[in-house]
Amino acid sequence: MDIRVDDLSGSKVIALVNYHLQGMHDNTPAESVHALGLAELRKPDITFWSAWEEEELLGCGAIKQLDPKHGEIKSMRTAAEHLRKGVAKNILLQMLETAKARGYERLSLETGSTIDFEPARMLYERLGFAYCGPFADYTDDPLSAFMTKEL
Repeated sequence: MDIRVDDLSGSKVIALVNYHLQGMHDNTPAESVHALGLAELRKPDITFWSAWEEEELLGCGAIKQLDPKHGEIKSMRTAAEHLRKGVAKNILLQMLETAKARGYERLSLETGSTIDFEPARMLYERLGFAYCGPFADYTDDPLSAFMTKEL
């Protein structure tokens, strides 16, 4: 698996990000969707990775820098045909390594609290993330689960 920083210009990556956004809106009311679109993911405070096997896109993920010591995981998505193959875990491990190298002390995330998001929450739990309250600009929302990991 080749995990690399991506500029979000390729058609496969654009399609996966759009698929991610559609999935968020299919499972969550609009006011509780915190997924970022392409323009937001291209901002300089975000690093975006894509995972590949040769020419096949497996998944993606991003880190948004909240401050010099705190990052936020964004846009974690595995292509439907590659679920349960370790794609998200490998992307997340890459993000954790990068966050540590940058000197971050913490990585946090917001994900859904419903059954649809249970596999994601379980992955984060397995990799040491713990539940916490809202961070950054988030507010309490019964459809959100907030998690963080001290690095």
